[in-house]
Amino acid sequence: MKTAVKENIGETFKKLNNTLSSFSEEEFNIAPYKDSWTGGQTTQHIILASSGFPELFAGNTKKTIRKYDEHVKELEGLFLNFNIKMDAPDFLKPAITNYSKDSLIIALAKIESDLLQATETHDLTVTCLDFEVPGFEKFTIYEWINFALVHTQRHTHQLNSIFKMLTQV
Repeated sequence: MKTAVKENIGETFKKLNNTLSSFSEEEFNIAPYKDSWTGGQTTQHIILASSGFPELFAGNTKKTIRKYDEHVKELEGLFLNFNIKMDAPDFLKPAITNYSKDSLIIALAKIESDLLQATETHDLTVTCLDFEVPGFEKFTIYEWINFALVHTQRHTHQLNSIFKMLTQV
């Protein structure tokens, strides 16, 4: 299980980084249409939503009394359905500012490293008690990692769309 999780982490961040490398620094901070996030804001949102996992995983946990991956298919169905629009909670909304692509890429590398480290050092089947996603019960570490990955995959898709809109001739 851990090998597959680490491969998924690596592949997800590789695709994200490939997408980010497509943007020029200028394109990274241009909204493709009114009320759209820029590539920089979208990337900052990924960072906001995927940060803090080492602290969460080191917090209060308990042995899980259900399947450790029970919510993964539901998360995939929700976040990888690109036909539905979602609104981020206020604490995950990025500031309206110009972002440095290189700075955000460095922050993403730290998140990737944190997720890989967590996969290596934690029991992925325990339930985290200190935070939950509204509408779900408390997640296992395995489910939290999968949440971070499907959320990142969703926004990698969004970043590809933003880039295409900005560069269409």
